[in-house]
Amino acid sequence: MNKEEILQCLPYSKPFLFVDELLEIDENSVSGTYTFDKSLDFYKGHFKDHPVTPGVILTETMAQIGLVCLGIYLTGNSESGVPGHVMLTSTAIDFMKPVFPGEKVKVLAEKIYFRFKKLNCSVQMLNAAGEVVCKGTIAGMVTNKMNG
Repeated sequence: MNKEEILQCLPYSKPFLFVDELLEIDENSVSGTYTFDKSLDFYKGHFKDHPVTPGVILTETMAQIGLVCLGIYLTGNSESGVPGHVMLTSTAIDFMKPVFPGEKVKVLAEKIYFRFKKLNCSVQMLNAAGEVVCKGTIAGMVTNKMNG
C-alpha cells in the first residue's frame, strides 16, 4: 500500500482526523505530520484564556499516525491484502512540552513487535523546533471489523 491508500483507509474524519501527511512508512516505522487548527473546539475550554492541546489529543495523534497507519500498512501488504482496523489497547506516554493552537507536529514511530494481531510501537512527537513534546509506547489489536 502507498501513503495515499493508507490515508484513505483511516476510519476517521474531521474533526477527529489528526493526520495531515504521511512522510515515510515501511514495515518497521512510520512518520507523519499534523497541524492543530486554532479553531478546534477543545481549545475553547482547555485552558480558559491560555489554550493548550490536551494530552489525550496528543496521544490520539500519535496513535493515528504511529499505530493505525502502520497497522493498515502491515495488514494491507500481508498475504490477504486486506487492511485491518487497529483498536487502541494501551498507552504509556510521558509529556514534556505543551503544544499550542496552530502548531505543526511530527510523529515518529517504530514497531516494537507485531504478532498475534497485536501491534506495539515506540512513538514520539516533535514540535517544529525538533524538540520532543511527548513520547512513549502505544499498542493496539488488529481486527477485520470495526466491532471486533
